[in-house]
Order: sequence, then structure tokens, then C-alpha cells
Amino acid sequence: MASGKAVAVIDRVEDPGPPWYPEVVDGPFTSRQLIRIDEALRLADQESRLTFSIYVGDLHAPVRGAAEKLHSELADPDNSVLIAVSPNQRILEIVTGEAARRRLPDRDCALAAFSMTAAFTGGDLAGGIVAGLSQLASHAAK
Repeated sequence: MASGKAVAVIDRVEDPGPPWYPEVVDGPFTSRQLIRIDEALRLADQESRLTFSIYVGDLHAPVRGAAEKLHSELADPDNSVLIAVSPNQRILEIVTGEAARRRLPDRDCALAAFSMTAAFTGGDLAGGIVAGLSQLASHAAK
């Protein structure tokens, strides 16, 4: 995989029309996994009233800066949460916008990151993403 090339970018749109399934060519996910992730994104958005997005691919150094740049390019960065995962680099970054950060402090993001990395270590990239989305949405909804 080329450095910086996204393997998968999964981002919900306002009204995608029924049904919406993300399209990925040569990505790390099966169609069934993409459907699970899409459903988890939909539920997280609905439960928390924030917008969640997923990026899977290499991140240029500085890694945090690269993830923040991706986040800033989202439609509504202030109310958005980006989960950036780079399996090749073994990196996970969770970036929250200003409004999202008030409802999702660093401690909650760290707890979600811990459970996600446990799943990733076990070889379950999609399951880790789904679990992380669920945890983050649950914390943000409180």
C-alpha cells in the first residue's frame, strides 16, 4: 500500500437514500464488515447527535497533525469525531471537534481507544471499529 493512501474512508452523508453502502476497492473489509461499520456509524450519529467518520490508511508524520487535517476537511468538524486507524503503522487517533469535545472528553476517548486496540491486536479491525463507535456514542449521549 502506498504511503498516505486511504484503504477505506467511511463517512456518512446527510440523506444517502436507501440503502447506502460504502464502496471500497481492495480494502481491508468484506462487504459484510462494511455493512456492520455503516450501521454502527448510523447508530452512533443517531444516539449522540454527533457525526462520526472513519479513516483507515497510512498517516503522514506528524501523525496527529495528519489526523487533525483529515478531521478539518469533514463537513462539520466542530460536531464531528474522526477515528483514524493505520494498521500498517499500528496507530489509532481519535480527533474530536470543539463541540464534540465538550461531550466526549479525552478520558472517554482513551477508554474507547483501549477497547479498540484490544480488538485490533486480536486481528479484528472491523469489530474494533464497531466497538469503539458504540462506546464513543454511548459516552457522548450521556
